[in-house]
Amino acid sequence: MALSYEYSIGSVRAREKSLLTHSDTEQLLVCQNEAEIAALLGDKGYGEGDTVEEILSSHTAELWRYLKNTAPDFTIFNPFLIQNDIHNYKVILKGTMTNRNYEALLLSPSTIEIAVMKKAIESRLMNLLPEWLRVNADKAYERLAHSGDARLSDAYVDKAAMLEMLRLCDNSHSVFLENYIKNFVFYCNIKTVIRSARTGANREYLKRALVRYEGFRKDALIAAALKGSDALADELSKLPEYDCRQAMEAYKQSPSVFEQWVDDRLTRLAKESCKRAGEGAEPLLGYYLGSEIEKKVIHIITSGVRTKSGADTIRERLREIYG
Repeated sequence: MALSYEYSIGSVRAREKSLLTHSDTEQLLVCQNEAEIAALLGDKGYGEGDTVEEILSSHTAELWRYLKNTAPDFTIFNPFLIQNDIHNYKVILKGTMTNRNYEALLLSPSTIEIAVMKKAIESRLMNLLPEWLRVNADKAYERLAHSGDARLSDAYVDKAAMLEMLRLCDNSHSVFLENYIKNFVFYCNIKTVIRSARTGANREYLKRALVRYEGFRKDALIAAALKGSDALADELSKLPEYDCRQAMEAYKQSPSVFEQWVDDRLTRLAKESCKRAGEGAEPLLGYYLGSEIEKKVIHIITSGVRTKSGADTIRERLREIYG
């Protein structure tokens, strides 16, 4: 029997109750070591395993199993699965060229079968890949093989992914997904241009890496980035789109505060549009995004505990959660 959104929304609303709460994060902050974090997560039924990474891996596998069995149209998640495609492309390409084992680094699910991705790269048969990726995948292969420029090689496929994500969200009939992906791509661009200004990347890299679309002033920002970080910061502070001015206020405090601001903005977009939605795919998308951000929170806490950072210091780095 075909699944309905009425059924899936009822299911996901019940499932949302298992997402981490602020009380849960406070309990995690009390943990003295990684073993205690793993034990607490295990007690909450978060996932199976003896370590935090094993538990998170188990949780991710169960999340995707649930979504596949619950979503009436699983392709609504393709804008996010494309990121796994690109990760896998990079891993297989670099592993193939360096003759290193990469199997443990591959991510699933993805929109491109891993066996197809392997054959396309190992035999350089990029026509096996979907149209949105094949041309830039070949350029990425060429760049890495002949110049060893991993950064520019990555830029080709990252750009292909962002363009496809934008295309998919335009055709999704979801106002939320379109808004979310456009915000996501905008800040991917911003992070790239900030990093480029700091490291002195050249015009060729910026032209290849940045995606031109409504709300992103590519040419002006490339020109500013080539002048240095101060000129770029001044130009970015003038942008009203996607609350970029507020983002740059956060960046003035520190790059980490900026990263936190971007993550929190995306989470708030999901909470505002998905938690109260009574129809369509939004509740499922919100649950997925909520699950992803809570995994990031667990990683931040685990990293802080591992490095003996104090609870207050870790708390300052935490992201806003969906639950």
